[in-house]
Amino acid sequence: MVSQAVQLKKIKNIPNIRNYADIFFYIRNHTIDWSYLNYLKELTTFSDEVISDWLNISVKTLRAYRKPETTFKDNLKEHIVLILSLYEHGTSVFEHKENFDQWLNTKNVFFDGNEPKNYLDTIMGIKFIDDRLTAIEYGDNV
Repeated sequence: MVSQAVQLKKIKNIPNIRNYADIFFYIRNHTIDWSYLNYLKELTTFSDEVISDWLNISVKTLRAYRKPETTFKDNLKEHIVLILSLYEHGTSVFEHKENFDQWLNTKNVFFDGNEPKNYLDTIMGIKFIDDRLTAIEYGDNV
């Protein structure tokens, strides 16, 4: 059994979202399990309903997956790791996770007047949000 401290260190070492090869091998070489979902819940201020929408699963399934001994399909593992990696980038850009959550929850012209959080339900949406974060880093303040 891996200690909680060791597991948290692995989670915090998720590769940069823009490095697809590292993300791919991270997912292949790590056990993406309930602890990742619990960390995601700790990381964000969003509700289980919102997080389950991002992951395209029901709230009941999300809550069941947060218990030890659950296994995930590969596409869910990928989705979880990419959202966590995006959170690392967003927290870096906005300096605090609360500020990043606020940006995700604010209507934005680059997202057709929608909140960026509504784009987290697809891999391409996650990548698009990451591209916007990079633009903000380089001076595009929207």
